[in-house]
Amino acid sequence: MESPLRIRSYSCMFPKIPWFSVSRHRAARLPLMAVFAAALVLLSVSCGAEPTPAPPQPPDTPEPTATRPASVATPTVAKPTDAPTQLPSTPSATPPPASGPLVSLVSLPEDEAPHETPIEWWYFNGFLWDAAGNEYSYHFVTFQSPTLPLGTPHLLHATLSDHVGGTHSSGERGTLATLDPKAPGVDIDADGWVMRGDGKSYELRFGLDGTTVDLEAISLREAVLHDSVGLVDLGDAGSTYYYSRSRLELDGWIEDDTGRREVSGAGWMDHQWGDISRGDVGWDWINLQMDDGSDLMVAVLWKPAERQPVPNDEPWPLERERIAAYATFVDSDGTVTHVPGKNVSLEALYAWLSPETSIVYPSVWRLSIEPLRIDTTLFPVMEHAEFAGSEILPVAYWEGAVTGKVRRDGTFSDARGFVELVGYDPVQAEVTPPVPAPRR
Repeated sequence: MESPLRIRSYSCMFPKIPWFSVSRHRAARLPLMAVFAAALVLLSVSCGAEPTPAPPQPPDTPEPTATRPASVATPTVAKPTDAPTQLPSTPSATPPPASGPLVSLVSLPEDEAPHETPIEWWYFNGFLWDAAGNEYSYHFVTFQSPTLPLGTPHLLHATLSDHVGGTHSSGERGTLATLDPKAPGVDIDADGWVMRGDGKSYELRFGLDGTTVDLEAISLREAVLHDSVGLVDLGDAGSTYYYSRSRLELDGWIEDDTGRREVSGAGWMDHQWGDISRGDVGWDWINLQMDDGSDLMVAVLWKPAERQPVPNDEPWPLERERIAAYATFVDSDGTVTHVPGKNVSLEALYAWLSPETSIVYPSVWRLSIEPLRIDTTLFPVMEHAEFAGSEILPVAYWEGAVTGKVRRDGTFSDARGFVELVGYDPVQAEVTPPVPAPRR
């Protein structure tokens, strides 16, 4: 009997482009944050194998559609809640007690602003459509590390995929900026790459391989605090504050050598800050937006094995030795449900072999969340979404757009979103980030 889990191999190779121009892709969130913090510190100082043959291919994944989905429609927005109690910027290692009323640990809009924590990032992704029926997906993120005498180091990463044309571009830029904890939100301009916003609306602009993307993102929902109070306990990996704006309305334009065209669509935003105490951590992260107006975020944090997993004739479990896991579901009316990780099942049906790094990544994901009676199989829109060419980050990871049908209580809804995979590169376990010198 033929194995349901097979490796895909592709001949596409991305050209390496120098750092501080257009280069590569984005950082993986939690497991590599310590590495990124060190890379940013080094940036601030500077400012002053053969692939193995592929077995038979699995069934073809669904062709990407250029039809604008119903999920970009404005959902019912929940009424704003009272502003939660504001706490110091550095998260406590101990979450609030399980008994008694929950007290939110994130205060908005104040916490849209930067924090003096070891690591912090603002992250955006989304799907876009133009009048000609073309479909695109993008992600755009800025990371910042502690302030140094020369300023606060920032690293920006962006990707843009043309689903119809089959192209995938990625890049990174760095800059030093002044940290202002009283700012209304993120405000970064890295030589024309702009990320600016206050929680209600955001300005996003970046350029990759001769293509410029300029977007306005309007938040249609109140921020969702993960793990109920906005503080995520990552076990011995640390803890972070974390909230998302799970439904953004996007409008703007894309310009390349064929001209400028208007685009619109739906997006997602994450803001996370805190302490990450280890770099040898694996991470599988998913965000989904359904056509019925509901949204879902799933995160599984795990300890990488000493050797890279070898696919066999069974589905590939993505839990391994878990460190932490959780899920957050936002219903179409804005009601939020938090699901403990023990109720989240995530496995891969296939695998993809990178022709550039020979790293095997899971591909085609089966996700089920028992308390919500949710089941789905997610397919990558473009499998060659690995980031492996950063000039300052020696670790490769995968992040790309996905689509699928979500079944909930017997009802099906089309879904689209992003998957992020970290920890599959064996080099990650060998990276020891330098410890920044204390500020004077």
